Amino acid sequence: MQIKSIEELKKIREKSLKKVNLREHGEEGGDQIEVLVGMATCGIASGARQTLNAIVDEVSKENLDNVKVIQVGCIGYCHSEPIVQVNIPGEKPILYGKVDTKKAREIVQKHIKGKEPLKESIIDTSFDRI
Repeated sequence: MQIKSIEELKKIREKSLKKVNLREHGEEGGDQIEVLVGMATCGIASGARQTLNAIVDEVSKENLDNVKVIQVGCIGYCHSEPIVQVNIPGEKPILYGKVDTKKAREIVQKHIKGKEPLKESIIDTSFDRI
């Protein structure tokens, strides 16, 4: 890609900063949704980096300011990597397994936006973290 003006460069910078901010901060507040992506060695080897990027991209496209995407270490379900945990205030955390890029985008669209978890992909809801 060839950049032809300072305005183009500024737009690229703004877009990149927005993605970084989603990963680091999200929007503070009581309705803050956290999406944790397991990024230990087993997760990365299974495609977690692409999963993380798909989630960040989808959250950004949908302008979901109350969603914070967080890289975490081992979640403990290596057999089901890549792992994604969705924490919605007032609800039990939901842990998804074998989350490829397509499923990552579905989690954002159906679970986070549409309030309908992807039941066929859930591997655990029994833990009491948060």
